[in-house]
Amino acid sequence: MQVDAVLVLLCVWLAGAAGKMVQSRGHKLETYKQSRSRRDTRMDGGGGHKSGSPIYKRSPDMTKSPMTKSEQLLRIDDHDFTMRPAFGGPPIPVGVDVQVESLDTISEVDMDFTMTLYLRHYWKDERLSFPSTNNQSMTFDSRLVKKIWVPDMFFVHSKRSFIHDTTTDNVMLRVYPDGNVLYSLRVTVTAMCNMDLSRFPLDTQTCSLEIESYAYTDDDLMLYWKKGNESLNTDDRISLSQFLIQKFHTTTKLAFYSSTGWYNRLYIHFTLRRHIFFFLLQTYFPATLMVMLSWVSFWIDRRAVPARVPLGITTVLTMSTIITGVNASMPRVSYIKAVDIYLWVSFVFVFLSVIEYAAVNYLSTVQERKERKLRERLPCTCGIGNPDEMMIDPQITGYGSMDVNTTGNYGMPENGGRQDRILAQVALNDPQITGQVKPSRGYVNIWIDTHAIDKYSRVVFPGAYILFNIIYWSIYS
Repeated sequence: MQVDAVLVLLCVWLAGAAGKMVQSRGHKLETYKQSRSRRDTRMDGGGGHKSGSPIYKRSPDMTKSPMTKSEQLLRIDDHDFTMRPAFGGPPIPVGVDVQVESLDTISEVDMDFTMTLYLRHYWKDERLSFPSTNNQSMTFDSRLVKKIWVPDMFFVHSKRSFIHDTTTDNVMLRVYPDGNVLYSLRVTVTAMCNMDLSRFPLDTQTCSLEIESYAYTDDDLMLYWKKGNESLNTDDRISLSQFLIQKFHTTTKLAFYSSTGWYNRLYIHFTLRRHIFFFLLQTYFPATLMVMLSWVSFWIDRRAVPARVPLGITTVLTMSTIITGVNASMPRVSYIKAVDIYLWVSFVFVFLSVIEYAAVNYLSTVQERKERKLRERLPCTCGIGNPDEMMIDPQITGYGSMDVNTTGNYGMPENGGRQDRILAQVALNDPQITGQVKPSRGYVNIWIDTHAIDKYSRVVFPGAYILFNIIYWSIYS
């Protein structure tokens, strides 16, 4: 019995000690909560923190609350965003500004250009206004764009265009508390550019990118440049391999469609001037060198047929290759370009140099044929001399001391100083020949100066080509 009493007393004592420990721990926790509450109270009152302390307590802002959805804040479900803002009232003004990021390619063959730009729209939609005390705006991505009204802009005369989507759609929507909206997107567009290539490659081209609303006429939407010419900004690093970008500027016009009406249209104009140095190296210099090379044949002996003929053919074929290469990279236009004039005139000069040698060779052949006929018809020896000193006595039947075989050298220059001449002296008392010569003279003088053709060509061809170049570059430069 005593043992049982002792065990009961021991259990009662242990239970009492455990109760005191729990009560003490609860008291400490309550003390910590009270001290934390008093510290918060001092911070709110502003008297407990030091001057200049960065610790402040913000007033509640529902735009920052993670429990508030953007659709609920903007009351998207409360409005019909398939209608434009202020439907039935005056047209809604939509301002536009553009940041040109790059001008990628200019194609003469396809008559188009490719440009990457940031297109920004500004308008006010009071249906999107929201209460906010501190936050200036709310920024969203492309997911909210599909749920509200945005301007339906498109690029007139565009062939291809797309919105960049790496790593996500490059679309930004920023809504201000008063309902002002900024809608920005990054676009690459390939648009048509009507080029006048009559002065190519010494030309200057002006291309335009046109922006317009697809559905809303000027009665519903007033499209304008937000800051005039300052609404168009360009990157200073933009450059092209073949063109020098001279200037960008903007204009605004009205476009009329017979079935739908008048629309506001915005224009981005940019002027490009082509770099000429590439075409000087690839087209003009080779063509000029081929023309000059064709003149070399004028200093080659006309009897050197294997030297002069291949030289002329080679220059003609090379000019044909240059013309074909230039036209292969150009559109098939129905008018003559400046480069066509230069190449075809150069081709004519090369071709005329070949024709010149053909004329020289033909006249030399005619000359030799006449010499041969004279040797066959005249039973005499023919010589070269002054006609006034070589009058023959009618009683003399001999005609000279030179051998007939030496007549084969007539018509060929001797030491480069003698002209080609055939002088046939005919005795008047010969009954077989007297009827074939003039009674007033005692000789027949047949003179074919083929060597002079090359001499004149050495001066006429370069002079005419230099004159052509002076006129050409004075007109097109």
